Amino acid sequence: PGCASAHPPERVRAARAPASDEQSREPPVRLHDEGLQGARRDLAGQVWFDDLGMGPTAAQVALRAWLACGDMAARVCAKRRHAHHKGSFGDVIVIGGARGMTGAVLLAGRAAIAAGAGRVYVSPLDPAASGHDDARPELMLRPGLWREAPALLSEATVVCGCGGGETVREALPLVLTRAKRLVLDADALNAIAVDASLQALLTARQARGLATVLTPHPREAARLVASGDAAAVQADRLTTAEQLAARLGCTVLLKGSGSVVATPQQTTSINASGNPRLASAGTGDVLAGWLGGLWSASQALGAPPDAHAVAQVAAWQHGAAADATSAQGAMTATCLLRQLSRAN
Repeated sequence: PGCASAHPPERVRAARAPASDEQSREPPVRLHDEGLQGARRDLAGQVWFDDLGMGPTAAQVALRAWLACGDMAARVCAKRRHAHHKGSFGDVIVIGGARGMTGAVLLAGRAAIAAGAGRVYVSPLDPAASGHDDARPELMLRPGLWREAPALLSEATVVCGCGGGETVREALPLVLTRAKRLVLDADALNAIAVDASLQALLTARQARGLATVLTPHPREAARLVASGDAAAVQADRLTTAEQLAARLGCTVLLKGSGSVVATPQQTTSINASGNPRLASAGTGDVLAGWLGGLWSASQALGAPPDAHAVAQVAAWQHGAAADATSAQGAMTATCLLRQLSRAN
């Protein structure tokens, strides 16, 4: 299959699974663009493409989506030069970790520093949270930082929502108003889904030149579209992601098998990496933090990439880390982060 890159490849137009034999109860399945997502992937063997020398050029096709893979990383991952210092790679503030869920905000913070951010501040929402992370002492734990340092909030890349519970709602008005680059995950999305005033602040960010990435799983996406029907989201993942992106004025990374990245006025992409081992608690927190860290570090590039490109690369690297191991069963978030650090 083709891969998204600075020089777009041939598009996967169609493929067909082998006809079922007499013993099989499954009928033949014709795969199209969305056949590279969800349950349809279980019905396919090796997916391949050959235009038989007759394929139209990209300019002649009304593209719905690109199949994204890892060759976009060079556009996003800054090459470290001798004159660079930690300030070159920006600051990340991670806000989340309500009572009983501080592990989520620590996973996101660890992922952000591993992805290359210059400095990472973790702002737990649990007032009783520890003031340090023994496993990653380079993280700076600062409860209430989002309230106390408005200037930093306005310049940093902010990751908000991981393990945030109901408490994250208090931080969202200020975060939505000030954060220059913002990744919203988990409970931040749930809070926005039921609060019209927070939705208004979110949609206003685009006009103010403030970039936002949402990272919902299908159930969170269903809440954002107000249907509450995750099955409907899964039935048309491309349309759901594109409509959410258009309505809220942001980039949407709809997680799942064949994660979808959609941004207004850009061609949607479907991520080709990843496998069911990622269906494990905390892997989404790692993705949010990794995305934030990449986005922050990319500011060292002469022409920093946009949110769409960063989301594509983060999704690819996250899935590829799971693909790189031969072990079976669930992959813990800690193991995923270790593999991401080794591979990138």
